Amino acid sequence: SPFYPNGNILFDYADAEGMTLFGTSAKYIDALAKAELKPRETHDLSSVRAMTSTGSPLAPESFDYVYRDIKEDIHLASISGGTDILGCFVLASPVLLVKRGVIQTRALGVAVDVFDDDGKPVRNEKGELVCTKPFPSMPVGFWNDPDGSRYHSAYFDRFDNIWCHGDYVELDDEGGMVIYGRSDATLNPGGVRIGTAEIYRQVEKLPEIQESIVIGQDWDNDVRVILFVVLRDNYVLDTALIDKIKKQIRANCTPRHVPAKVLAVADIPRTKSGKITELAVRDVVH
Repeated sequence: SPFYPNGNILFDYADAEGMTLFGTSAKYIDALAKAELKPRETHDLSSVRAMTSTGSPLAPESFDYVYRDIKEDIHLASISGGTDILGCFVLASPVLLVKRGVIQTRALGVAVDVFDDDGKPVRNEKGELVCTKPFPSMPVGFWNDPDGSRYHSAYFDRFDNIWCHGDYVELDDEGGMVIYGRSDATLNPGGVRIGTAEIYRQVEKLPEIQESIVIGQDWDNDVRVILFVVLRDNYVLDTALIDKIKKQIRANCTPRHVPAKVLAVADIPRTKSGKITELAVRDVVH
């Protein structure tokens, strides 16, 4: 664990080994912030030139934390891709500006775009992350899938002959991208599509919340938002805290983002790579 015996061990390694590239995850950075650790006050870190973050969207507040409490002159590089493509679709560039909450640019050698529900390219709107042409590291099939049906279902069912990666994103005019969550985990209350990361960002700002997971539950011919929270030590999910959570979401998102139910849980299910899995929770609830 990177927090045994405390949250300083990786920064100890960085100083001891003269680390130049510090690779980590958005969840780790968030955990450091919640633990109120300030490595810039306890470590040298003069060798560290870049910090890369992946695994889940890096919130704007995490950018603030890194530059305030880890190191001011560092290239914070949020990146995203997948094990299946052996690389990134969107990543960082040392010659572009770093903007809080935004992945800097699309990768070279991949025709990354964002499509709306009709399969048309969009900018400054939420849509599906796609790759419109073959790319060097694209898998050509799945093991034990002789007719290619599973492979086609995974990537090519949504748009004809277009790789659909399964991320709900937004691409701005400068080529920067914001990822709002997995497409298959997006919420749809009242027919309005919502990315899970929008809710996580608000909930996990609260000092009482260690972590959270949100799903959409089919309910009364609609979808209602159900939020599960892991509380930090010595906190209880009472009516006052539930109201605080809902007010935080309503004030910084929209009324449709506000969960119908907020429930406390001891832990959250994860994939083998450590990512939270909304689909597992949704399947159990349904």
